Amino acid sequence: MPNTDNNKNVAKKVPIKVGGSSRKQAQGSSQQGDNNSQARKGAIFLGAVVVVYIVYLVFTGQMATFIEALSGVNMNWVVGAALCYVFYFIFGVMAYAIAVYLDHDSPVGIRDLMSVEASGVFFGNLTPMMAGAVPSQIYRLTRTGLDVGEASATQFTRFIMFQLAVVLFAALMLIAKLSFFFEAYGNIVVLNLVVFGVHLAECIGLFVICLCPNLVMRFGNWAIELLSRRNLLKDRAHWDEMVNVQVMEFSDAFKRAAQDLPSMGLTLLVTMLQLASLYMIPWFVLNAFGVRGDFIECLAAGSMVQMVASAVPLPGGTGGAEGGFVMFYKNMFGPATSAGFLVWRIVTFFAPTIIAAPLLGLSTRNRTVSIYRRVQRIKRRLSRGGKGHSGHRGSSGGVKLSGKTVDEKVAKHE
Repeated sequence: MPNTDNNKNVAKKVPIKVGGSSRKQAQGSSQQGDNNSQARKGAIFLGAVVVVYIVYLVFTGQMATFIEALSGVNMNWVVGAALCYVFYFIFGVMAYAIAVYLDHDSPVGIRDLMSVEASGVFFGNLTPMMAGAVPSQIYRLTRTGLDVGEASATQFTRFIMFQLAVVLFAALMLIAKLSFFFEAYGNIVVLNLVVFGVHLAECIGLFVICLCPNLVMRFGNWAIELLSRRNLLKDRAHWDEMVNVQVMEFSDAFKRAAQDLPSMGLTLLVTMLQLASLYMIPWFVLNAFGVRGDFIECLAAGSMVQMVASAVPLPGGTGGAEGGFVMFYKNMFGPATSAGFLVWRIVTFFAPTIIAAPLLGLSTRNRTVSIYRRVQRIKRRLSRGGKGHSGHRGSSGGVKLSGKTVDEKVAKHE
């Protein structure tokens, strides 16, 4: 039956949400403008990096080797690498969809979530240390009808699960291939462990915020007061709100999500598959150059390259991406390392950034039917289709009235 009471409650709540969060909405729009400015600067910076890279190849005499290596690339494997990134994007959308599915009346649709994931790709790639990804994704979620608190909570929970998956995946790879790292790279593996430790500390810090908000608020207020006395803090009101309001909002959202452990576990699994789709791309690139590499070793090396690149405070992890790729894949690619890096970078960075731009404007047209209700409708249709219908009463038990069963009328009304 249609839930008219819920519809009335939603209709009553909308004006309150919009009115109560107008200042935050304005701040979000301003922050999005800052993200756009940073993205433009990042694009210019990366364009300059490409020019410098070409000049380097020319003056070091590697251009001939570079072109020769590219001429022998098997495009079928490159297409396979590109499909891996497509799955990376799909799994990212699925991870958001799981969170949205739990809210039976959420106005967020699949096209909205595609836009949110594209925002993370676009602004994350063009801002230092992917700093623009989370604010842009929160902004996109607010455009769907969520208030800033709800959007921030959804995004923060997703961010925590992503960071947990990054650390867990890297830990599994280090355990599985630690002897390989030491044999292949020697003491340089210590850098891997340091970078892994930094990411682990970040992950622990996020869980402390979620599980011990009062402790974080006390420490945060002490730090704000200390910095304010020394005139080292600009816009104290912003930091007061972040510590005393947003920390508790994030904590409450995470605790609510954690109550549904199966969904949290499913989100973690989907995110692990998302990362695997990204980390296996170098294996496809190796095969494109006719090199048969070990699949697990490529996954392990890919996780380390990504962690190193994300620690560099430049757009696209410039410097870390190049250094990490050469460090972990030079022995595999040999003379084709420069060409292999270019193909890998195109598939994982340049092409996704360009393709993500037109996806930023995607928006779900029908917001009156949530993802949860759409899934339930599909389940009912599949159930009726599997059981079949008899002349007067379907096997699902729906009583036939005027050519349609009661179940069908209810589904149509919803």
